Amino acid sequence: MLEPALYVVATPIGNLLDMTPRAVEVLQQVELIAAEDTRHSARLMAHFGIDTRLVSVHEHNERQRIDTIVHQLASGASVALISDAGTPLISDPGYVVVKGVREQGYRVVPVPGCVAFIAALSAAGLPTDRFVFEGFLPHKSAARKQQLKSLSDETRTLVFYESPHRILASLKDMQEVFGADRQVAIAREITKTYETIRSDGLADLIAWMEADSNQQRGEFVVLVHGVEQNGPKELDANAKQVLEVLLSELPASQAASLAAKITGLKKKVLYQAALDR
Repeated sequence: MLEPALYVVATPIGNLLDMTPRAVEVLQQVELIAAEDTRHSARLMAHFGIDTRLVSVHEHNERQRIDTIVHQLASGASVALISDAGTPLISDPGYVVVKGVREQGYRVVPVPGCVAFIAALSAAGLPTDRFVFEGFLPHKSAARKQQLKSLSDETRTLVFYESPHRILASLKDMQEVFGADRQVAIAREITKTYETIRSDGLADLIAWMEADSNQQRGEFVVLVHGVEQNGPKELDANAKQVLEVLLSELPASQAASLAAKITGLKKKVLYQAALDR
């Protein structure tokens, strides 16, 4: 029997064979399943012969459902949290529930499985040693460009989710901000029948997608190569002296931040120099 806890259960993002035996067992044994969309999840439950009671927990009622879930846990029952596909909380509802349950002192247990952006990273051929997950970009172009500009100096691989009706517009905004030659990988319909993973420069990728409307359908992970590092920049004597004085009194991050304001150099350069020191 399961101990009383909230089990955060990952479900398939397309191929039902990706459902783990542990996930099936947990969903069969809990007393209640909190699902993003009960109608959608009912089909998954039927496929695996799971008859546990479902209750909806989505972005509009998360706070109201905390009391229901905590009441179950207080009575000694166990509860599972699932989203429509993949791992709950990853660009899906669940954070409010998990936070509320933990604040009430109850255990939260992860039951890992599918995550679309991790699957895409593993097969895209872009650097995976350092990456940053940004989720969905803003709907409006002006806000989207502003966010992209804030990431224009990022050296890590950038990871986004995107919907079919905005994919081309988002790629064109990326081209405007990052340049036509920036290497990007598109992972479409991961684990599903029409799964496609393609890497190219932004301009060529956009041309390929515009030439085939089928490639504009489905759910997308967009992976953008980070800015290439050209090696550490040598600091001038004045910047070195400023940094030395600040490092004698402050941690590296604070020293670099203040040195950037004093010298006008980028904080990243100064921080790296502080670490090298």
